Amino acid sequence: MDLSIIIPTFNEKNNVRILAMKIINLLKQENYFYEIVFVDDSLDDTPTILEELSQEYKEIKYIHRTNERGLASAVVNGFLHSQGNQIIVMDADLQHPPELLPLILKRLASADIVIPSRFIPGGSDGGLNLFRKLVSGIARGIGYLSIKKLRSISDSTSGYFGFQRSVIDQAQLNPIGWKILIEILVKGKYQTVHEIPYTFVARDAGESKMNFIEQWNYLKHITKLMGHSAEDRRFYTFCAIGILGTFINLLSLTICLSLLNMEEISASINSSCIAMFHNFLWNDKVTWKRNKQQIFRKRLLQFCQFALISSLGIAITTLCTQTFLFLGWSIYVGQLTGIALSTFWNFSANRKWTWSAAHLIVNTEEEKLVVTQEIPSKISWN
Repeated sequence: MDLSIIIPTFNEKNNVRILAMKIINLLKQENYFYEIVFVDDSLDDTPTILEELSQEYKEIKYIHRTNERGLASAVVNGFLHSQGNQIIVMDADLQHPPELLPLILKRLASADIVIPSRFIPGGSDGGLNLFRKLVSGIARGIGYLSIKKLRSISDSTSGYFGFQRSVIDQAQLNPIGWKILIEILVKGKYQTVHEIPYTFVARDAGESKMNFIEQWNYLKHITKLMGHSAEDRRFYTFCAIGILGTFINLLSLTICLSLLNMEEISASINSSCIAMFHNFLWNDKVTWKRNKQQIFRKRLLQFCQFALISSLGIAITTLCTQTFLFLGWSIYVGQLTGIALSTFWNFSANRKWTWSAAHLIVNTEEEKLVVTQEIPSKISWN
């Protein structure tokens, strides 16, 4: 089979027939052997309408679930019960324009994943109210900051996308909540992503799935996926060691001042050196353990590189603080800004130079990822 269209539904009795008819009429013009798979968790009359549709059209089948809930798990269930070499996922609420399906299919001829995006030139999230725009923006921002693989994708929280089945053949999909695309982007095997601008349509009928529980599930999902990427794991381990090093620094400072009666400058230098040595040992043992040097001379060289990079990080923090003070701004905000910048500097520089072999072992699929965007003037839905 060429194509499977997976549509999760929950109380969409007013929309499923309209959507099914639109899809069937659109794909009449395409030379595709396809199926439409509804995965339904509804408590209203949606299953009755889906049964009628499945009797009327051989392309339509549905699964009604009674012991399981959740949009993402419904989509994964649809994957398991579908047969198409290409898969498109869309919502049943008519906010995802089916008129875009022929273009998605056309672009799937040369891309592993195709994502209609609200956030590239020509796209719009106009169908969302102000509150949902805010929630959606925060969700995307959290994903962007937390997971490296999402940073090159403009609309990683989209519920409308298509991909080759080979993308998920080896993936163990176990999503939480409602953002299945993020799961596929993190765990899937792909090299090309193409984005198409589209306008998110205002909802006319049915019930919105947006609620606090789903937002909480999204946060849990992001947290779980952060551990799936080796590069993301290294960064957060590096940060955790840095935080622990701060406490070691303060404890050493207290000991030097109170027990050893050192002068303040000497105590500060000694405690910083102790914390630096502590951070180096743990990063060498945990963060970049696969690239640990066994020869003492080389490990000593690594420590010197680490110390130099850390010193430059301290300089960055100091510069930020002094700049904020010069401008009459808060010293605390300046210090936090400096810490954030120096953390990214320390991690990036140590990855590239101190433990340079780790930099070479970065997932080659991530390095080769190519993301392209459709030129709006070239889009035609007819």
